[in-house]
Amino acid sequence: MDLAFHSALYPPSLSSTSITRRPNFNSHLNRPFTVRNFSFPSALAYDSELESKKHLLLTSVQDTQRGLLTTPDQRSSIEEALVNVEGRNMGLPINLAKLDGTWRLQYTSAPDVLILLQAAATLPFFQIGQIFQKFECRDQSNGGIIRNVVRWSVPNLLEEQEGATLLVSAKFNVVSVRNIYLQFQEIAVQDINISEELQALIAPAILPRSFINLQILQFLRTFKAQIPVRDPGRESVGGLYYLSYLDDNMLLGRAVGGGGVFVFTRAQSLY
Repeated sequence: MDLAFHSALYPPSLSSTSITRRPNFNSHLNRPFTVRNFSFPSALAYDSELESKKHLLLTSVQDTQRGLLTTPDQRSSIEEALVNVEGRNMGLPINLAKLDGTWRLQYTSAPDVLILLQAAATLPFFQIGQIFQKFECRDQSNGGIIRNVVRWSVPNLLEEQEGATLLVSAKFNVVSVRNIYLQFQEIAVQDINISEELQALIAPAILPRSFINLQILQFLRTFKAQIPVRDPGRESVGGLYYLSYLDDNMLLGRAVGGGGVFVFTRAQSLY
């Protein structure tokens, strides 16, 4: 379709008798300006219908504690809102440059994640903070690294919500237009942030801190336990992950085989 831009100084509604016209020596320059194959920048191409559907999805998951507390009616409404957003992105290939970065979990129905959330809700000595997926694939053409990041804590021993980090790392390859295959590599516990109460117990501020006390504190702060998931010479545990929707600020995914759905929004970089 051609887009014609007319001068706002002389709108078509004004008659020719109401304007004193000067001789037109360059009539060919005054023709309507026609642009073919014109595409607006993404900032101008605002899709209000899509943004409304995304807002409805985020609103529907808002009070579910990331999926832990949902009724059958809520799950049905969330699935409907999810499908409505997915339909606007269906069939487009995965943009790895756009996928790259950190995404914060807003909702999931994945049993392995809900178990963690349930444990944190029922056990007084266990807390779950923010959960992220971090993709490292900006300069890649067919895959990259994905890291599942879970912030957790033990009250009074570690700082609340972000006392430690559980990190599950996997390699991924793009196997079809919107499917990626994950090969899990390693589970790690790191970024230990002990509470002030525990620091005071290990090395009281009112007493001289011995070398051993300081070494214990330093060890806890820099502690990192790494457990490989794969055995040498054997193929690592894997799974198929369908990226059903992706734009600048939202990522939707489905673990193939009944592993649940995921709703993420863009977050600041973790590292």
